[in-house]
Amino acid sequence: MIHYKTISEWYEAWQLPKPEHPLISVVKTDVTRMVRAGDTITSFCDFYCIAIKRVTGAGDLKLKYGQQPYDFNDGIMSFVSPGQVTSLAVEKDVEVRQSGWHIIIHPDFLWNTPLANGIKRYEFWDYAVSESLFLSEKEEETVISIVENIHRETHANIDKFSKQIIISQLESLLNYAERFYYRQFITREKANHQVLDRLKKALDDYFDSRLPATKGLPTVNDVAALLHISPKYLSSVLRTHTGQNTQHYIHEKLIERAKERISTSDLSMSEIAYELGFEHLQSFSRLFKAKTQLSPVEFRQSFRN
Repeated sequence: MIHYKTISEWYEAWQLPKPEHPLISVVKTDVTRMVRAGDTITSFCDFYCIAIKRVTGAGDLKLKYGQQPYDFNDGIMSFVSPGQVTSLAVEKDVEVRQSGWHIIIHPDFLWNTPLANGIKRYEFWDYAVSESLFLSEKEEETVISIVENIHRETHANIDKFSKQIIISQLESLLNYAERFYYRQFITREKANHQVLDRLKKALDDYFDSRLPATKGLPTVNDVAALLHISPKYLSSVLRTHTGQNTQHYIHEKLIERAKERISTSDLSMSEIAYELGFEHLQSFSRLFKAKTQLSPVEFRQSFRN
């Protein structure tokens, strides 16, 4: 496990000259290096990293975040937050060329600025590396233009306006990324609907099994892990296509199953609640009424009248 504590350590690993600023750096990379079969490199860092890059010759590289592979061969924009772990596995000797831009931001640089806390509102920091942003040609031009502005500022003589201008440009970059991700959720409709189909099947399979009675209600993290998707990315896809977050979606499927059991069986409400993963009947009744405006008993009575 490689732990990059400083930007300088990251630069040294990439065999780059020392950075001009200890807390923020913008570097254009065009490097070729040989990676050897059997190498496995796992790393994390103490800073934010935004990358816009293309990698060629990487057919035998497999980068994973969790269980998901990462496609090196597309031009993409990715976001790695402090502490996020990435792993690189190599199947055979291969020469890899990587070109593009990296923006590296230490959290201390954001201190006492609007982005100090505001950066956390951008959900893509919690997406897996495999859920990177695929840029169109025009989008890439927009992104590169902002990156070049930040690059100029970080390499110019520092004055009292420098940090404010850099923060403003960073915020613009993040806002454009948010816009482009929203576009991606819509334009990659087939892939996203496949996610929804897999989610529905995963929940159906879960409630059809004995797992709710033994393990309880499925959590957002449980469901995301089953789909090999980060929880935040799953919620973003759901919000775009259904208007719900993952927790609401799970509850909707739960209530559908509860209505079915209440209306087609003679089980007591306690038995149904236990079947569905509730430890206490009161919790089940409270959620059911919040979603249907009726208690479980009232629903059964209304259905049978």
